[in-house]
Amino acid sequence: MSQSIVIRSPRVIGASTVRRTVRTTRWTPLQKTATAFRKDPAAVIALGVLAVIFLVTVFAPLLAPYDPDIVLSNASRLAPPFTAGHLLGTDDQGRDLLSRMMYGGRVTLPSALIPVTIASLSGLILGVTAGYRRGLLGELIMRGCDVMFAFPAVILAIAISGITGRGMQNVMIAVSIVFIPSITRLTYGVTRDIASREFVSAAKMLGAVDTQVMLKHILPNVLPQVIVYASTMTGVLVVFSAGLSFLGLGIQPPSSDWGLMVSDGRSVLSVAPHVATLPGLMISLTALSFNLIGDGLRFALDPRTRNVG
Repeated sequence: MSQSIVIRSPRVIGASTVRRTVRTTRWTPLQKTATAFRKDPAAVIALGVLAVIFLVTVFAPLLAPYDPDIVLSNASRLAPPFTAGHLLGTDDQGRDLLSRMMYGGRVTLPSALIPVTIASLSGLILGVTAGYRRGLLGELIMRGCDVMFAFPAVILAIAISGITGRGMQNVMIAVSIVFIPSITRLTYGVTRDIASREFVSAAKMLGAVDTQVMLKHILPNVLPQVIVYASTMTGVLVVFSAGLSFLGLGIQPPSSDWGLMVSDGRSVLSVAPHVATLPGLMISLTALSFNLIGDGLRFALDPRTRNVG
């Protein structure tokens, strides 16, 4: 909440005194971030697009014109977009594409948001611990990350999914494990830089224990970097999770998922390209929106761009 400070300075003019009021506004960190974020129109538009996508997917049971898994009729198979009763057409089994895309977002979006949340929290804890305490524990954490970096992310996720079995829950576990090392490495580097600053040394000299230093001095300076990275990484995970569903490792038919819908549309790509193209466009639009929001947050969380008011 902004606060106004009134400074009254008397100025004598003849026999009368004129009081001049100067108002200065104190901005909270959240207000500074929001003001700086609004300066990036692309990020604001992307946020609006994502808000619409989230609202449509959350209220899909109320908005969807049909049940996404019901085959309407053989006569309606592969209906093109803007067909009467089917705004986006139907798939090769006669199911309404608009309904399936609405319900598909209820699977695709959580499959990206949940893993990025788990990976961010885990990487934040591991990175701060390794970067501040160092020693044997820090070496073990970082060497473990190096071992996981030796494998391509896609191959590692497929291997973990193959071990745990098919299903969206197992895909989210696999994706979370794969992306923990990258966030740990980022957090580790930022923590080591912050830990060498003078204000951290001063806090130690004043008697602050390690837990207090990490929570009050390290974490607040590391968290903005993790938020920016996680927001950008969410766009990557949308594509990543959809790709695993495309390979048949995610949610299984007849349930709908954008990646699975693209896979189902391959067989009719030459006669009905909209079956695979429309969910593919939704994946791209969602990933792009997250990336633009990440860019906006990077600008907004930079202290040099928040000196407003």
